[in-house]
Amino acid sequence: MTRRSSRPRRRQRGTGGAPRRAGHGKLRIIGGDFRRRLLPVLDSPGLRPTPDRVRETLFNWLTTATPGARVLDLFAGTGALGLEALSRGARRACFVERDGGVADALADNLATLGAGERARVVTADALAFLAGEPTPCSLVFLDPPFRQELATPCCAALERGWLTEDAFIYLEAESELVPRVPEHWQLHREVRAGDSTGRLYRRQGQSGTGSPDGDAC
Repeated sequence: MTRRSSRPRRRQRGTGGAPRRAGHGKLRIIGGDFRRRLLPVLDSPGLRPTPDRVRETLFNWLTTATPGARVLDLFAGTGALGLEALSRGARRACFVERDGGVADALADNLATLGAGERARVVTADALAFLAGEPTPCSLVFLDPPFRQELATPCCAALERGWLTEDAFIYLEAESELVPRVPEHWQLHREVRAGDSTGRLYRRQGQSGTGSPDGDAC
């Protein structure tokens, strides 16, 4: 998911304002069991899926890592990356999205795909969620709103036990940002699209600290 606005989102769940509608936009799953399925995208400012080309490139890199993976999709939005991972055989996925309407739309799409039993949607701020009890995940998607200085603290918070020893972490951010990530994250691949750059890291030589059977993700 990408949110391109440089300004903080003004509306959150329960804060009023005009209701959002199911827009005319569509999210297309590009591979796996749900290939070519089209899902509605909520009409919400700044909300759009990660482009097909970028998703296809990313999951080509992750061909052997996705089946059986435990996935955490932070700042999930449309859930494009987590949904693609479930389509390609991920064992379980947790989607974290602070906007209640966007989270509800994502839950509806999971139900439409029949993937609800393998997924959990949490309506929460990403940093607040990461402050909770961790469950190690082998694949993490991190796509914070641009220019809000969220990438660095989220990367640091993931090291509280949210990552398996050899986890993959995909970070999408504004291209001018030079990410500060833990020193044992090795840059594996990089892709640029428009004003954003996606970087896939592989965690090296550390151990996760949570319980792999927990319910958090």
